[in-house]
Amino acid sequence: MVAITFQTCDLCDAHKNDDSGEFRVLPPVFQHFGGHSHFAGPVVTVKCFEDNSLVKQALESSGEGRVLVVDGGGSLRKALVGGNLAAAAASNGWAGVLVFGCVRDAAELRTAAVGIAALALMPMPTEKRGEGQADVAVDIAGVKVRPGDWLYADEDGVVISAHALHT
Repeated sequence: MVAITFQTCDLCDAHKNDDSGEFRVLPPVFQHFGGHSHFAGPVVTVKCFEDNSLVKQALESSGEGRVLVVDGGGSLRKALVGGNLAAAAASNGWAGVLVFGCVRDAAELRTAAVGIAALALMPMPTEKRGEGQADVAVDIAGVKVRPGDWLYADEDGVVISAHALHT
């Protein structure tokens, strides 16, 4: 996997007057929990609510440098990603996981060689009901994110672009 060099502040400086909707900035509600706080890649989406069946299915498949964006509806009641899935994401080549919801196993997440950003920690696991949708447009804290968009995350924030912004 090739490292992508960027700073979200520089991306925002370059695109601050973009009113096309192709460049979007997520609200500052995400915390970094993974071993990498700097990650980027093309987006794959999962929409689910307190059921991580499709998250597990995605992260246990080849990531190829992509970023899984999970629309968990902002739930603070169940964790959609934990240590086992973080390890799977790292070993399967995912660049990162952004969860509009919670994660768990903080110590294990810190040691995983993958970016993981989420709203908060929550020790309660999900139920596995096989519910949810994959590869659909999602709403992350009021911002549309589509499969194939590019996500860039670092300590300063998270930005979404309709196309790759690096060379």
